[in-house]
Amino acid sequence: MEKIKQNLIDSALEFKKLRVLTTLALMGALAVALDHVASIEIGGVASVGFSGIPNQVVDLLFGPVTGALFGGAMDVLKFFIKPSGAFHFGYTFNAMLAAFIYGCFYYKRPVGFWRILAAKGLIEVVVNLGFGTLWSAQLFGRAFLAALKLRIGWSLFINWPLNTAVFYLIAKGLERAGVFKIFRSRKTSARSPS
Repeated sequence: MEKIKQNLIDSALEFKKLRVLTTLALMGALAVALDHVASIEIGGVASVGFSGIPNQVVDLLFGPVTGALFGGAMDVLKFFIKPSGAFHFGYTFNAMLAAFIYGCFYYKRPVGFWRILAAKGLIEVVVNLGFGTLWSAQLFGRAFLAALKLRIGWSLFINWPLNTAVFYLIAKGLERAGVFKIFRSRKTSARSPS
């Protein structure tokens, strides 16, 4: 419990570092660009895209608190840049909750397939199928169970394994390239001013 509390504190303190703010701005720009060029909406039920990858990199590098705030801000920003339907704060809550969960699973931990699979599974069930179906039912006037039936196959059999594989391959590639080590070594450096 003490380690979780310390990780939350450390994640919140990430905002005090200029290089973190710069990285957040770059990841935000990348997420917006990916949302424009690599995103397909499937009839209000689901979407396919890669704009969540920069968000997950932020969650991995800077933890659940920074990730949740970044995820919420990016959800609102992407909506106003490219609106798709009515704004619903529930989806912003989903973005923040998903980022918080990813941050809890990834922050200060090695990249691992089973860790990513577990995090994405929890998010698919709680955030996407649970809350996401509730928000969809509210927006489109569907009964919750009817909306859930439309989403369950997509979430569990396509989205979960596909997103797990994509993020695992990207995260492993960035880890092998030494990108994560740069951030992690600077965090522990006593002489680093940022």
